[in-house]
Amino acid sequence: MRQEPDGPYRAQPDSVPWVAGCTVVVLVAVLGAVAVYAFGAALAAVHPLLAVAVNLVAAIGVAPTAWRWRFTPVVRWVLAGAAIGVVAGWLAVIVEELSG
Repeated sequence: MRQEPDGPYRAQPDSVPWVAGCTVVVLVAVLGAVAVYAFGAALAAVHPLLAVAVNLVAAIGVAPTAWRWRFTPVVRWVLAGAAIGVVAGWLAVIVEELSG
């Protein structure tokens, strides 16, 4: 069985799937922001310093692995969305705590 070189699954090393990648970034960012906000708000209800400490420990723990995986073709989109989601979630928790 021989596959034609111009088949639907031919390799395209120079192409970047921008639409699919940006979709992944947006979806992961939204899910990540909601998760970080919910977890941060629950911890802040107990004590605000607990929320800060747990979020910093989690971010510092994940950072080395994320840094190593940043150029992996599919994972880089997920990591970009996760980073955006974490920052957005932190900002939402901070705004809520300062306003309420």
